[in-house]
Amino acid sequence: MLNIYYGHMKEAVYNTAAYFKYDYEDAWIVDPFVKEMIRDVDQSTVLDSGVIDSPILGKIPPVGLSGGVKTLILVKFEQSKIFNASTCGDNCAGWLLKIAEKEDRTVNLLHLMDFGQEPFTIRILNTDQVVHSMEDLVSVAGEFV
Repeated sequence: MLNIYYGHMKEAVYNTAAYFKYDYEDAWIVDPFVKEMIRDVDQSTVLDSGVIDSPILGKIPPVGLSGGVKTLILVKFEQSKIFNASTCGDNCAGWLLKIAEKEDRTVNLLHLMDFGQEPFTIRILNTDQVVHSMEDLVSVAGEFV
């Protein structure tokens, strides 16, 4: 399940770009799930662990990926950490849910992310409530952001 804490969280990692730069592993980049995320969110193709083909930037290293994709990769592989996912756009919301399908994940958000119209399951840690729709999410999380 995806767990979200809204508002400032002392233990959250806020500078996800710096964390990614110094801690990502080459194997993460060539993971099939990650390759699919990169293609979907950044419209880029992983050529190997050190080179991604971006239609806008050309050949880039993994540190050149968008902040959203870097945060998603960290959420997937660094499950013991809590990352601020406000660097992610709404195009990352579905991926956060997919990552949390098999193993619980916790993220910090400083804004209301749009998780779409399909039913979902998210626990809002501020109130320990589980919500299943954007309407429910907004009514609970809206007071914290």
